[in-house]
Amino acid sequence: MSEQIIDLAQWFHTPAGRYLREWELRHCDQAVADCFGYHALQIGGETLPLLRNSRVKRRWLAGIDTLEPALAADHGLPVEVPQEVDATLADELDADVCIGDLAHEGQIPLSLVVEPMALPFAENSLDLVVLPHTLEASADPHATLREVERVLVPEGRLIVIGFNPVSLWGTQQWRSVLAQRMGSGAPAFIPDIDDLIGHRRLRDWLRLLNLEVDGGRFGCYRPGLRSEAWYERLRWMEHAGDRWWPILGGVYFIEAVKRVRGVRMIQPRWKVAKQARSTVPLAQGERHATHRAQPSAQTPRTRP
Repeated sequence: MSEQIIDLAQWFHTPAGRYLREWELRHCDQAVADCFGYHALQIGGETLPLLRNSRVKRRWLAGIDTLEPALAADHGLPVEVPQEVDATLADELDADVCIGDLAHEGQIPLSLVVEPMALPFAENSLDLVVLPHTLEASADPHATLREVERVLVPEGRLIVIGFNPVSLWGTQQWRSVLAQRMGSGAPAFIPDIDDLIGHRRLRDWLRLLNLEVDGGRFGCYRPGLRSEAWYERLRWMEHAGDRWWPILGGVYFIEAVKRVRGVRMIQPRWKVAKQARSTVPLAQGERHATHRAQPSAQTPRTRP
């Protein structure tokens, strides 16, 4: 990769980054289309409009507070992170910084800057959270997941996108990081990410937090290349990978649902009424008739 690539946002403009971007947008569009609610949050991935196809009323894009103050000012954001943003008071946020209906693929306006391990949202306030490579860039990914579980409502949905260490991309990243630590001076294959989180490891974390995996898949089976032409020539690897080596995709996409014990979803009135009509009690006489003693077939004894 070029020496000019210094962060993940710039990397998404390379051939490998555009290839990954197209895959992530396509599958996230399908996943968020079925999510309903009032509040959705995407943490990180400022160049990826992953909530553009969501039906959730309020959608925010949160940058991570590792942004330099100058960059935060360029996006019209305060340098200080707010203490708490109550999602029920969403109207207090400017409409200009809410993602809304994005019809373009250009720069996405940031809504706020957050620390992923201390989100400024009330408990049980968000219906959907999307983490595009956020855990891999976090100093404590497990703490970030705990914080996301806190702000999700019961039955709220979580989407996690991450690089698969058991893949061609994972091998390229491991080799480039090792060479960089040995002083080669060459940049990492994927910048800003040192430790890749395995798919099974992430599923264990989700299970411990009562986040039930509800779906997901692997993708991006072609290696990381510098040429668009080679990506077209190797297009066959995408179909072959889905069939023959699905767990070796360069990236994974996981959907999870927050489960809370003792919480029962309220059914719509029409469904409750339908169930009530389908249950017909027995008549009083019929119920007793079923338990009535049968007459004995034996002839009663008579006195001589």
